[in-house]
Amino acid sequence: MTVYFIGAGPGDPDLITVKGLRLIKQCPVNLYAGSLVPAAIVAAAPPDALVIDTASLTLDEIIAHIVEAHAQKKDVARVHSGDPSIYGATAEQMRRLDQLNIPYEVVPGVPAFAAAAAALKTELTLPEVAQTVIVTRTSMKSSGMPEGEDLETLGRSGATLAIHLSIRNISEIQRTLSLLYGEDCPVVVAYRVGWPDETFVRGTLATIRDQVRKQKITRTALIFVGPALSKAQDFRDSALYDAEHVHVLRPKRKVAEG
Repeated sequence: MTVYFIGAGPGDPDLITVKGLRLIKQCPVNLYAGSLVPAAIVAAAPPDALVIDTASLTLDEIIAHIVEAHAQKKDVARVHSGDPSIYGATAEQMRRLDQLNIPYEVVPGVPAFAAAAAALKTELTLPEVAQTVIVTRTSMKSSGMPEGEDLETLGRSGATLAIHLSIRNISEIQRTLSLLYGEDCPVVVAYRVGWPDETFVRGTLATIRDQVRKQKITRTALIFVGPALSKAQDFRDSALYDAEHVHVLRPKRKVAEG
């Protein structure tokens, strides 16, 4: 018996991996985080499978279901949104399973920031503009941020920021980052990425707070900040496909003699 922590992607049922979908189809027990994982994803479970929305359950209650399945020698698909490695609350579940000697595997999924960038047709790392993406959040009602990971410290890098779980903190984000990136720095708020009501709000650090308030976005949103989000096309080409850039797979070509 094995528990499979499966990243289901940000919402679009088509964005789950082939492996993740295969496991959902074969596991007799499916536990899914229904607040962020659409029911359409676990609809692929076997007809006689036990399918439970864990949105209202506590950690103890979730583990109890897994323990019961383990006693019955049944595999469990533990389905989370996005990728389990990012804000998935999977570490505490895996710690419990380690203590109980219950085997598990982790199946990666498409993270929300990658799905949002794809929908925006945007590369987050542009040559000589931004070569670093920082995935972070701000401290609100949840656990505090570790020392050195505050927004002001991270913002000094000038990197592309993908700020999760922080839309209600938009005023503080605007105030802090305007001093570091400038008020005209591009911002994109991605709401409900991959869902039918997916919405993108483009603005700047000067305008984004008022735009978000007009849209009445208060949850399930990701905030991108950084110069790579600009619609300007004045960045240089990368060296990867430059004719003058030679490497083992593309050695220097001989000039044909005339």
